[in-house]
Amino acid sequence: MYELIQISEKSYYIESPVKIGLVRLSDTGVCLIDSGNDKEAGRKIKKLLDANGWRLTAIYNTHSNADHIGGNRYLQEQTGCAVYAPGMECCFTRHPVLEPSFLYGGFPCRDLRHKFLMARESAALPLDGGSLPEGFSVIPLPGHFFDMVGFQTSDGVIYLADCLSSRETLEKYQISFLYDAEAYLSTLELVKGMSARAFVPAHAPVTGDIAQLAQYNIDKVLEVAEKITLLCREPLCFETILQRLFADYGLTMSFEQYVLVGSTVRSYLSWLKDTGRLSVRFENNLLLWEQA
Repeated sequence: MYELIQISEKSYYIESPVKIGLVRLSDTGVCLIDSGNDKEAGRKIKKLLDANGWRLTAIYNTHSNADHIGGNRYLQEQTGCAVYAPGMECCFTRHPVLEPSFLYGGFPCRDLRHKFLMARESAALPLDGGSLPEGFSVIPLPGHFFDMVGFQTSDGVIYLADCLSSRETLEKYQISFLYDAEAYLSTLELVKGMSARAFVPAHAPVTGDIAQLAQYNIDKVLEVAEKITLLCREPLCFETILQRLFADYGLTMSFEQYVLVGSTVRSYLSWLKDTGRLSVRFENNLLLWEQA
């Protein structure tokens, strides 16, 4: 774990629970794409940088989920590097309590205020064209989170963040986290048509051909949407829909899974309502979802 793996002349990744991109900008200067899930990840990254005689100039965050920004604070304090994050992700990176608050839909209790859902704050700056290294380009990848992006390097490597999951992850958990189902599907269609020297997803193996995995992720989204639609043949409240999905997929409920999968299911319900497949009504002061 935390092994440095070279992909091309300038582009690397650090094997960890979330793949961390590393790109050489000069003989000694490097930047990171994301920073891992906590202070300990930051320490391990710093040790790796020191062992290679590299100076960290900047961290480019793809989005603000805690497992991607958790090392920011430590690395910024140790190196003085800049941190950049796109759009609304910059606000969440500067004020990380927003993540568990958004997921829960209110002030998060202590059970949700931990490093897996709430990183330490870091002094992030808005990502714009002027902050990018020479030869870098930003690829908008909305859907998984608000304003998530990927990065393409000058030597043809594309870092894809969380826009798709591995087959193994989807087979185990079935419902992958997303914020906007329609945007997520559009992103997957975009990625499916891309070509690159190598693709580096944060939670799937590095590959030169991403199309099949992108299609598998598309199919899984459509499967989940169809399952929710079928459940709503009878009017159901949100809690019952969530309970039945967990039962059908053999998932185990916890507070963390409740907010992550629950937020995702609400996003599916919004999409299915907006596209005319579901409707809502209120009965006995309950919001009920049913097939339109």
